[in-house]
Amino acid sequence: MKLWTQFLLCFLLSGSIWLIHNLSQTYTGVVNVSVVAHSALKGRAAASRVAVSVSARCSATGFRLMRLKHQKNDIHLDVHVEDLVPSGGDKYIVPAAEMAKYSSELFGEGVELVTFLNQNYVFEFDEEDYKVVPVRAVYSASYKAQYMAAGPIDVEPDSVVIYGDAAKLASVDEILTKALSLNDLSKSMGGVVKLVAPQGLRMSEKDVTWSLEVVRYVEMRSEVSIGVRNVPPDVAFSVYPSRSEAVFLCEFPTRSDPSATCEFYVDYEEFLKSESGRCVPRADNVPAYVLEWRLDRELFDCMVREDTP
Repeated sequence: MKLWTQFLLCFLLSGSIWLIHNLSQTYTGVVNVSVVAHSALKGRAAASRVAVSVSARCSATGFRLMRLKHQKNDIHLDVHVEDLVPSGGDKYIVPAAEMAKYSSELFGEGVELVTFLNQNYVFEFDEEDYKVVPVRAVYSASYKAQYMAAGPIDVEPDSVVIYGDAAKLASVDEILTKALSLNDLSKSMGGVVKLVAPQGLRMSEKDVTWSLEVVRYVEMRSEVSIGVRNVPPDVAFSVYPSRSEAVFLCEFPTRSDPSATCEFYVDYEEFLKSESGRCVPRADNVPAYVLEWRLDRELFDCMVREDTP
């Protein structure tokens, strides 16, 4: 009895060694996986309607081939939009040559694709109501002395596609970012920020890249005249006061006085639309190095003179 027990243990051990050795060898076989495609097709569902069977001849160890043959769960595959070829209606084709790009996602690492058994794989994506809306960055920023933003914060992409019920889409005009708090800045900043998703809607992007250019500036002051434009020849139009102090915030270093080229004026057409007779001057020929300008007053009194002959 003891000898039989020892014989049985030796037989099982040798069988296990033989099995492990053989399954560790490389084999070529046919495997089949069930694939649900995900993509960012504009105006289409995020995932294909049904799973598609993808069959291929692969080379791998016996262990890996066994695992693939017993794979029961769907594989969710992110497919690039450019790899999906429209085929009419809701159908999109992924050619085998393009599907080969995703072999590691389909079959896993350590599996070498030999060939697909079909030339094309067809996925169906349902149509969905959608709307393209701009992205607006929500942020607060403070700066060290003599530093400021060169312009508004930039986001990329600056718009996203939202999907969902038509009534809900109509109520959304923009997508906001999560709030950014930027303090004591003296250099340009950037990063990635998440978007705030409206309830019940899907977005084409979950986050955006943002950047804020920060520059050093110098402040320059000059007395400037306030002119007028678009005044008919037979109208005597005046602005009071006709001179003002202008403050220019200029990118450092500044090589010239911006008031030498800047022209401040009040447009007669805007005066005609004004109910109070007071207007905000505009500026023309502002040098590119001027980041911001302001006058010592915001509104100027305007009037049409009645010249007596």
